[in-house]
Amino acid sequence: MNIELHQFVIDFLDVFKKNNFQIFVVGGSVRDLLMGKKVINWDFTTSAKPEEIMKLFPDSFYNNQFGTVGIPIKENEDEYVFEVTTFRKESDYTNKRQPDSVEWTDNVEEDLARRDFTINSMAYDAIKLVDLYNGQKDIAEKRLVAVGDPDIRFAEDALRLIRGVRLASQLDFILEEKTIESMKKNSNLITHISGERIRDEFFKILKSEHPEEGILLLKNTELLKHILPELDVCFSVQQKSPKRHHIYDVGTHLVMSLKHSPSKDVITRFATLLHDIGKAKTYRKDPETEIITFYNHEVVGTRQAEEIATRFRLSNREKDKFITLIKYHQFTVSELQTDKAVRRFIREVSKEYLQDMLDLRTADRIGSGATTTSWRLDLFKKRLLEVQKEPFKVTDLKIDGKDVMKIKEIPPGPLVGKILATIFEEVVEGKVKNERNPLLERLGELTVSSV
Repeated sequence: MNIELHQFVIDFLDVFKKNNFQIFVVGGSVRDLLMGKKVINWDFTTSAKPEEIMKLFPDSFYNNQFGTVGIPIKENEDEYVFEVTTFRKESDYTNKRQPDSVEWTDNVEEDLARRDFTINSMAYDAIKLVDLYNGQKDIAEKRLVAVGDPDIRFAEDALRLIRGVRLASQLDFILEEKTIESMKKNSNLITHISGERIRDEFFKILKSEHPEEGILLLKNTELLKHILPELDVCFSVQQKSPKRHHIYDVGTHLVMSLKHSPSKDVITRFATLLHDIGKAKTYRKDPETEIITFYNHEVVGTRQAEEIATRFRLSNREKDKFITLIKYHQFTVSELQTDKAVRRFIREVSKEYLQDMLDLRTADRIGSGATTTSWRLDLFKKRLLEVQKEPFKVTDLKIDGKDVMKIKEIPPGPLVGKILATIFEEVVEGKVKNERNPLLERLGELTVSSV
């Protein structure tokens, strides 16, 4: 064992020790130290009661019933909030999330017994490591194991079900057999957890290095059918048929698309994972030709995306992006498209989400067994750049309403807007350049009666 603590952490521990309190670095902090990872969130457990902790640190704050005191710590340019919790025992979890009652205890061993997984159930006081459940061994073997009886652990706090999948995904660990069987048996308990908490853990899975493995683990633990039933059902929907390029069922295709997403943005990854969920409800197979179709699946998928966004409590901005990407993911790529059609696509998707949409298309292609790109897609990307050089709205014109009123000698009113709109259309159609002098010249030629 080789655990090195920063001097500012050792100094923090010494404040407690000099006042005759036991104090340990605990949980994920110890796990990360043992794995050589940078600790971002420092957690501690101590024999000191909350009021005693606050006497030691006047700047601390305590506003919960679980004995956790927050202590602001500044080290050079870094700022932390050290979370220090009194040794405690817990009992009864009627809401499947938090204990009904908390009892202070006088030893760290009882405190460690209430924790979720063995790799999170170790404590270190800068001298000795307390490892009652073989956490070090499980780290070395890259296994995720519940502390004690997994049925009891998951019944206490159902969020641990998805947290276990998240940890396995983030750390590239495997779930121990007894733990994974318990997760399957207790998967329905996740329905007791709020959408926000599920979203937070789910998004951490999406942001991990191998998010596709996390999704498959949610599927294998039967959690997916409770968290995202719209996705879970897609694994039973076949796509391979005559005149179709797909080689996977819909669910596997979506997971493979996520795997190959070039984007690190969590909402883009979320939309990539769910872009084809409407196919489950629009599946049709012609009995004679055996051709499978999914007509209007993007329309159905958009409605489902709206429901999911609400269930996951996405912000308005996240919801707008998520739904836009799913709604328009089926965009056409053709060398025959007019500039007007390309411009319409950009307006629908918005310039802000354009790269995200292209990333989704790339992931979609690879997830279907196709190449990363095609000559048509490459041409489309070039046209997107070219078309964006032209104005997209009337306000992009090099003239404005003041010019119209001056040259046409008319007062402010709807006619000014109509004249600008007419000239804008001519610019879009390439009849006049969006340069001030040509526009002013055209404005002088335009008759009010022709507008």
